[in-house]
Amino acid sequence: MAPLTTEEEHFAEVPVSVAVVSVFGLVFSVSIFAWICCQRKANKTNNKTPPYKFVHMLKGVDIYPESLNGKKKFGGEKTPEAHGKQTLSPTAGRPELHLDLEKRDLNGNFTSKPPTLQLKVRSSPDLDIPSLQAGFGPGGNQEAGTPESILSSQTPTPAVEKSQDKEGGLGTLFFSVEYNFEKKAFMVHIKEAHGLSPTDEQSLTSDPYIKLTLLPEKKHKVKTRVLRKTLDPAFDETFSFYGIQYARVSQLALHFMVLSFDRFSRDEVIGETLVPLADIDLSEGRVLMSRDIIKRNVRRSAGRGELLLSLCYQSTTSTLTVVVLKARHLPKADTNGPSDPYVKVNLFQGKKRVCKKKTHVKKCAPNPVFNELFVFDLPSEDGLRDTSVELLLLDSDRTSRTPVIGRLLLGTSSPGTAGEHWREICDHPRRQIAKWHALSED
Repeated sequence: MAPLTTEEEHFAEVPVSVAVVSVFGLVFSVSIFAWICCQRKANKTNNKTPPYKFVHMLKGVDIYPESLNGKKKFGGEKTPEAHGKQTLSPTAGRPELHLDLEKRDLNGNFTSKPPTLQLKVRSSPDLDIPSLQAGFGPGGNQEAGTPESILSSQTPTPAVEKSQDKEGGLGTLFFSVEYNFEKKAFMVHIKEAHGLSPTDEQSLTSDPYIKLTLLPEKKHKVKTRVLRKTLDPAFDETFSFYGIQYARVSQLALHFMVLSFDRFSRDEVIGETLVPLADIDLSEGRVLMSRDIIKRNVRRSAGRGELLLSLCYQSTTSTLTVVVLKARHLPKADTNGPSDPYVKVNLFQGKKRVCKKKTHVKKCAPNPVFNELFVFDLPSEDGLRDTSVELLLLDSDRTSRTPVIGRLLLGTSSPGTAGEHWREICDHPRRQIAKWHALSED
């Protein structure tokens, strides 16, 4: 029985020893972890590294976070060299933004003088670019003429501005042309346009875009994107025309047409400009040019204005929907000013008028916007066979001598755009079709 008692005491001591070793190991691990945390905290307080600075991609400069370090930061004081090196844009005299991140210290100041940039840019005789050599002497030092004096000397007087408005009136287009001899491509860069005339009478803005055509063949036609609600659009788009020999460039001409987008119907033309390339030398590189946008020579068909209508024929319910959207280029009905127009809609079945409706009056509006919808019930048997719609644009002023401004008749036998519009809604029922119509005299 004695050997059994000894073995039981030996097995009872084993868990106690294991518990003691575990407690010592846990205390040692906790102390090591606390020491490591204290060391890391001390390192962070002593050596603070500047965080990454996320910068948007600027035009011509791509900056990514992994390429930034403590020396690449924006800011800093402007040096006289920075003031002197500002180049004036040929459009509005705004200084261009130049960033030199490699030459700045942690505070954003220049550690050394930035290198002088010498760019060779040729310009057309029609584009007046101010010379920067007048205000600087040799060695880049400013001798006479500060940037303020240069800008003040270039600002036009009111008389010059009036003469420019009379000559141009519709704005100015800025672009450049060049020829790539390696690719045998003629390139046109449409930069921007300034001072366009508004086409929307209410918001006094436009949705401009430009169509470019190479004359005289008219085979190459391109257009820019539409920029919403602006009179100074910056397109900044380049178009390359391949397969054009350099000898043929002098025989071409550029036709720029500036339009305003209209989602209801055809787009409205703001103006145009024609640029012959006979006297332009492209052998030395890019040529900057500017042209005034002139009014397009378009004859008004009737002289009574135009009306925008949307028609829809529902064959299942035998109904005709007429939406009077807007009118434009209305003549003056009296000498007191613009007319007070409204539209009267008459539905005829054969020669008999079966229904009449009218819109609200728009006071003193040469380009009124109605946006009014009318629904007419039609005989289910005949449909649109003997049906016609008459629209009268009238002036609500009772003192006016000619209350009827213009008239439009839509039907199967109507000529021109009116008859075409009527046939389209007959061939495509349940489809809303909008068109501009020229009004005729009563």
